[in-house]
Amino acid sequence: MYRICLVEDEIDLSNLIKVYLEKENYEVIQFDKGKDALNYIGQKVDLWILDIMLKDDVSGYDIIKAIRQNNQNVPVIFTSARDQDLDKIIGLELGSDDYLTKPFSTKELVLRVNNIIKRVYRQDSHNIICYDEYQIDLEKRMVTKGTTEIALTTLEFDLLRIFVENLTKSFSRDDILTLVWGENYFGSDRAVDDLVRRLRKKMPNLKISTIYGFGYRLS
Repeated sequence: MYRICLVEDEIDLSNLIKVYLEKENYEVIQFDKGKDALNYIGQKVDLWILDIMLKDDVSGYDIIKAIRQNNQNVPVIFTSARDQDLDKIIGLELGSDDYLTKPFSTKELVLRVNNIIKRVYRQDSHNIICYDEYQIDLEKRMVTKGTTEIALTTLEFDLLRIFVENLTKSFSRDDILTLVWGENYFGSDRAVDDLVRRLRKKMPNLKISTIYGFGYRLS
């Protein structure tokens, strides 16, 4: 059973989300204070759902920073009552996997959770792909260069996997949105450009070509 930590200070909304997630056979741990969520980091968690604005002096941004210091790979979904591109970009910069603006459909949230869980924790046969000086372990979701491990977020690794398994194939931004975020993602394709930029920064030897007005491909 996958464990989800839900950090939401609207108690009624939190309880409603919990009911829907438990119907999908998830274990749900609830927090309505950021400080309590911070204290839980380090326990086994398969996915976090974080409200950005909380009632105490700890925000969702504070929590994801602490999560990423402990674990680069666990997926995180942000929720917020503010529909601002800046919030979404900051969330992606900090390593979130998805972003939902309130009010949202609880069913849509569950669909996004299901998509992320299937994508991140799917079972693969052991397979290592070598590209330039990088070794990409698809089963362990690990990238190394020599003896140094390169820490990628779940979204960054999923994008990398798409590229290395489809060398020279061109992908539109919409293709990447669907393949990485899932069919039910309705965000801006600016998220794709930001994700590619972050992957290029962490793995500068990747020959990712920009196809202007269309998308990207890995040579």
